[in-house]
Amino acid sequence: MPSYCEAAPGHEFHGPYHDTEYGFPLHTDAVLFERLALEINQAGLSWLTILKKKNAFRRAFDGFDIDTVAAYGETERTRLLNDASIIRNRLKVDAVIDNARRLIDIRASHGSFEAWLDAHHPLSKDEWVKLFKKTFRFTGGEIVGEFLMSTGYLPGAHQKNCSVFPLVLLARPAWCR
Repeated sequence: MPSYCEAAPGHEFHGPYHDTEYGFPLHTDAVLFERLALEINQAGLSWLTILKKKNAFRRAFDGFDIDTVAAYGETERTRLLNDASIIRNRLKVDAVIDNARRLIDIRASHGSFEAWLDAHHPLSKDEWVKLFKKTFRFTGGEIVGEFLMSTGYLPGAHQKNCSVFPLVLLARPAWCR
């Protein structure tokens, strides 16, 4: 089976994600929250399914504005569970909403989601998983590992011989600082 670096180039959805997003550091709360929400929704599904629905998720969750999502009540939850353009899984929808509320607390204590991540870096994957499980909902080992690798907190998003690897290094992800 080819690696992601071998399989993604040229693919309509995987290619752009691989070339411009995967492994690159993310800095704003909304973008980090979006990636966490997408990783949560990917559980049990293919990443291609999530990439195809990415814009729909963005629309459905109000651009992943943390304050807006944290204020969601039963009306918004029902709307999301009836929205066929996203993943309609009650546990995942509830986790995204609850995690927005937890991110408000993180902003209060650390200033931003990125500052919270930076304050805990570097940790081993196992330590990150324990921290995420204590802090967030629906964050098992695979979800946490992919979130951290895809946002530059853990290495491994690209092979060293991948043409994107030097670009990721230029972006100075946390794992190489």
